[in-house]
Amino acid sequence: MAQEVKTRFAPSPTGYLHIGGARTALFSWLYARHTRGKFVLRIEDTDIRRSTKEASQQILDAMKWLGLAWDEGPFYQSERMEIYLSYINKLLDEGKAYWCECTPDILEGKRKKAIKEGRKPKYDGTCRDKGLGPGPGRVVRFATPKTGITFFDDIIKGRIATDNDELDDLIILRSDGIPTYNLTVVVDDATMGITHIIRGDDHVNNTPRQILIYDALGVTPPVFAHVPMILGSDKTRLSKRHGATSVMAYKDMGYLPEAMVNYLVRLSWSHGDQEIFSINELIDLFDLKDVGKSAAVFNPEKLLWLNHHYIKQGDIVRLSKLAIPFIKAQGYDATNMAYIQKVVTDIRERAKTLIDMIDFGDFYFKEIDINGIPKDIKDKFLHPDMIPAFKSLIDEFDAIDTSDRKQVEDAFRRVLKSCNIKLKAIAQPVRLALTGKLVSPGIFEIISTLGKNKVVSRLKNAITYMEENS
Repeated sequence: MAQEVKTRFAPSPTGYLHIGGARTALFSWLYARHTRGKFVLRIEDTDIRRSTKEASQQILDAMKWLGLAWDEGPFYQSERMEIYLSYINKLLDEGKAYWCECTPDILEGKRKKAIKEGRKPKYDGTCRDKGLGPGPGRVVRFATPKTGITFFDDIIKGRIATDNDELDDLIILRSDGIPTYNLTVVVDDATMGITHIIRGDDHVNNTPRQILIYDALGVTPPVFAHVPMILGSDKTRLSKRHGATSVMAYKDMGYLPEAMVNYLVRLSWSHGDQEIFSINELIDLFDLKDVGKSAAVFNPEKLLWLNHHYIKQGDIVRLSKLAIPFIKAQGYDATNMAYIQKVVTDIRERAKTLIDMIDFGDFYFKEIDINGIPKDIKDKFLHPDMIPAFKSLIDEFDAIDTSDRKQVEDAFRRVLKSCNIKLKAIAQPVRLALTGKLVSPGIFEIISTLGKNKVVSRLKNAITYMEENS
């Protein structure tokens, strides 16, 4: 029987969840789901000075927002110190690690000398055979084999081999008593039963070192898959100058999680020419063998396009609930859910984000200030010869149920006929009066959603303006 696949995502809580980290988490989660395995979340918070509880919570929130539910965890490395120390002691007892007393000044001198002599500036093993014990300022180093080749078959990159002579005796326990990354990650992955490690290719250089630690501990290394980096449009490492890099920043900008997931998965992974994927399709189709080797380029316009797609296709009730924080953020009333659902129905075709939705449809939530409309626009559309048609519309609306779009359309037809004008002539003036804008959803939809009282009031305000400027 084949071993159950177990993947993990292990971020450091020193800041927000980065786009690159989110994609790594997504790939790990998808592979676990595709293989019917398990997905583990581990918080690597041994960097006590930089790790914060706020950052840890932000990572958890981002994972939940993306829908990447974990099967085990979250585990915190800061709570596993005794486990790491027990493994370090095991390596010390077996002569596979040793105490080192070389001070930073001594190490810097060794480094400079090696560079001057054209050698690789790695630790020269001065303390390797001294048989030292613990003491102030001392560290524990791993006794890296001096000969041989360490290789692994990366699912994405293929075989990668490293001469052990190129590796130094890395520190596995710092002088402050805190174990280092390369030790803790091996112990965690070994004790948690991780079978597949999916991570960024900036970790490739760490992998041979970690494999040697696995070997020293007598543990079979997991399978590795190093995913390519994500670059900005200028082909440099993705950073803030390319736009937001925090996952939750996109939530705050009104993006939908399904759009972010769909976009992230397409960074270095593909399935033919297909662009839009449901989460079930991704689980069914995702395979690490389809991940490319080349760096991916982050394209904000493509993400925006996807977000627009998901807003247009989204469930009205869900979109309305998601829109509520953005409505409240503008100081608008968000208590009438039925009304909000009508608004969302009207405007989602034109909105690329939830913020766009509220900005574009702000006239549904606030009064229209005729005085705030540019004079040249008012002079073009709100001129006195529109007054009879506006008054006729008010009379018609007073006599019908304006929530019924067909009744609204019939009322317009009667006014057009009685005033002997075409819809084109009255549509923009009415639109301007009701929305304060020249671009909006359809007139009939606006009237049906706004309701009789708001519509009649705004038309009357427009009439007053036209009468005062006749």
